[in-house]
Amino acid sequence: MSVEIKTSSVEPIRLTFDHLRDRLGEGKQPTRYQEAVHDLQPKVNFHYRPTWDPAHELYDPSRTAVVMEDFEKLLDPRQYYYGTYTIQRAKQQDSQEANFSFVEKRGLLDLMDNELRERITKVVLPLRHAAWGANTNNCYIAAYGFGAPVTSAATFQMTDHLGIAQYITRIGLILSNNDAAILDIAKQAWMDDSLWQPLRKLTEDSMVTKDWFELMVLQNFVIDGLLHPLIFDHFDREIEANGGAAFSMLTEFMVNWYAEATRWVDAVMKVAAGESVENQALLEKWIATWSPTVREALTPVAEVAVQGNAETAMDAVCEELGV
Repeated sequence: MSVEIKTSSVEPIRLTFDHLRDRLGEGKQPTRYQEAVHDLQPKVNFHYRPTWDPAHELYDPSRTAVVMEDFEKLLDPRQYYYGTYTIQRAKQQDSQEANFSFVEKRGLLDLMDNELRERITKVVLPLRHAAWGANTNNCYIAAYGFGAPVTSAATFQMTDHLGIAQYITRIGLILSNNDAAILDIAKQAWMDDSLWQPLRKLTEDSMVTKDWFELMVLQNFVIDGLLHPLIFDHFDREIEANGGAAFSMLTEFMVNWYAEATRWVDAVMKVAAGESVENQALLEKWIATWSPTVREALTPVAEVAVQGNAETAMDAVCEELGV
C-alpha cells in the first residue's frame, strides 16, 4: 500500500481590514506596522468639546499651525509598534546592563582621577532633569498630536527619555558608591546653580509651548540635536581622552538611541516640509527662532564640559544639525 501526501493551500478571502484595504489598495498585504498605526485616530462623532479648551475638538488637527492633507503620512521609518519597539529596547537594555555590571564590579569609575569624576558629576547628573522635561514634552505631543503614526512614536520617544534619566541616575549612584545624596546635590544644582539656569528656563518655556509640532521641532530636533552630540560625543571624547573610557560604556545607550531617534524626527519634518511651502516656511521659522536660544542655554554647560573648546564644540554641533 502506498500513501500519497498532498498539500493544499487556502487563499484567504480577506487580506486585511477594510480601512487598510481602502488606504493601500486592493490585494496589498499590510505590514504589522501599518496595521498598528494607520487610521486609528478618531476623527468624527465627538460628543462635546473639552471644557478646558472649547476652541478645539477633543482630537483636532488645528492644534498645530502645520497643515497636512493626511497626518497619516508622518510615518516612523523605524516602523516601531509595541512589539518591535520593546524587542529592540530589551536587547539594548541587556547590553547596557552588562556594561553597567562590568564597570561597577571592577570599580572602573573609581580609577579615574577626582577632577574627571567631579566634571561628570557636574555636567551629566543634572541632565536627568532635562531628560524628564523631554519626557514631559513628548507626552504632550502624544496627547495633543494628530494621527497615530506620530503620536505612537512620540510615546516611544517619551519612554526613551525616561530611560535616559534613569541611566544618568545610575551613573550618579555608581560615582557615589550608592549614596543617593549625590542626586540631591545634582537637583540643587539644576535649581540654583547659574550654570544650569538658562537650560532650566528653556526646559520650562518648552513645557508651555502650545503648538505640538512646534514643540516637536524645539525638543526633538533642536534641543536633542544640540544637547546629545555635545554631551555624549564631545564631552564623552574629552573624558575618554583623559582616562575615562569606562564612562563611555555607561553612555552607549544614549549614543545609539540618538542616532536612531534622529531618523524618525528627520523623516517627520521632511514629510511635513514637503507638503507645502507654507509648512516649510513655518518649520524654518521655528528652527530659526529657537536655535539661538538653545545654543545660548547650552554654552555655559559646554564651557565646563569641554574646557577651552566650548565655542568650537558648539559651532560643530550647530553645523552638524544645520542651524
